[in-house]
Amino acid sequence: MTQAIYYVTQHSIEQNLVKGKISKAFANIPEQAIAIPIEERLDKETLLSSLAKAGNFPSWFGHNWDAAWDCLTDSDIEYLTLDLTAVKNMNTEDFNVFKSLVEDAFKEFGKPQLWIVVASDDLS
Repeated sequence: MTQAIYYVTQHSIEQNLVKGKISKAFANIPEQAIAIPIEERLDKETLLSSLAKAGNFPSWFGHNWDAAWDCLTDSDIEYLTLDLTAVKNMNTEDFNVFKSLVEDAFKEFGKPQLWIVVASDDLS
């Protein structure tokens, strides 16, 4: 896999659970992927706080995009997942900045890769 961001649907994961297949493996999500916990609201604050917690960022983490870049690229994190199926309120601009951060880090360092789980088959 040679790209930074992949999209998978909740439907494809559920279908393969029914078939007895391991969901992450079937969806090509590495088992060692770290889940970024997001609930109903996705914005800069929740993304950065959740990423810091999931990635065990140091206490000096400044909760801004530059600090996230530094901590992410200095870490040994290779794979991340972000499940958007419960999100009801999304700041699209913040989400796009986060995706750009991941893409830029991947281009420069070859990591991390991010799997985004969406609710429907409509990935547009």
